[in-house]
Amino acid sequence: MKKYLVIGNPIEHSLSPQLHNFWIKENNIKADYNRRKINKDEIKSLILNVRDKKINGLNVTVPYKKEIINHLDELTHEANKTQSVNTVFLDGDKVTGHNTDISGFELAIKKIDFDVKEKKILILGAGGVVPSIIFALYKMEARKISVMNRTRSKTENLKHLFKEIVVLDWGEIPNSDMIINATSVGLKKEDKINLDFSKISNNKLFYDIIYNPEKTNFLKTGKDLGNKTENGKMMFIFQAIAAFKIWHGLEPKINNDVIKLLKK
Repeated sequence: MKKYLVIGNPIEHSLSPQLHNFWIKENNIKADYNRRKINKDEIKSLILNVRDKKINGLNVTVPYKKEIINHLDELTHEANKTQSVNTVFLDGDKVTGHNTDISGFELAIKKIDFDVKEKKILILGAGGVVPSIIFALYKMEARKISVMNRTRSKTENLKHLFKEIVVLDWGEIPNSDMIINATSVGLKKEDKINLDFSKISNNKLFYDIIYNPEKTNFLKTGKDLGNKTENGKMMFIFQAIAAFKIWHGLEPKINNDVIKLLKK
């Protein structure tokens, strides 16, 4: 039986096992998929297990999407450009890192018919998934991307990858067409970002990468201010589809059962 894992810290919130195991069962694949909370010093041994085919694939979440790169043999174009890996697989004899967050985000935004072209985007956070979002936004022809993080140096580091981004101080909220929460603030229901979004004119889009819980305080604030809101559920599903296709060679279906699965 093939074995797959999602690794991170924290990891309890991840619904990847429910989703992948549902598709595994639907497609009669002999495999199982589990979550594992790890420390940084465990990454090396996990990659050795992939090389030895004791583990057939990994999904990677916070805070290891960049950290894992040093342990891999090669990166796909997308992973190299963003210096972010969320999917690991064995390609021949090489342990390879790929980034399915890019296509996941792009497809999710297209699904809600939000046209990014010529839009001004504000991103909160500078962590693992942010390079993927920036890459996708530029691919969709966003006009201006501003990024802020509590630790400004982390945002400055993003300019090595994307020279065009605007670095803002934490709390500096310009009027924007789309505001993205890419921080982990919201994973706990009581979490609040505590920023003043009153300068955002209404009918904009508040987008939260978090999908569990379904309605974060960030999204509730956006709605209260008269804006559209969307969580990261479809991004999560689309990035998972891409990983599943890499590992199993087939594309699973999105249906009502899948959507219900993520509401549990």
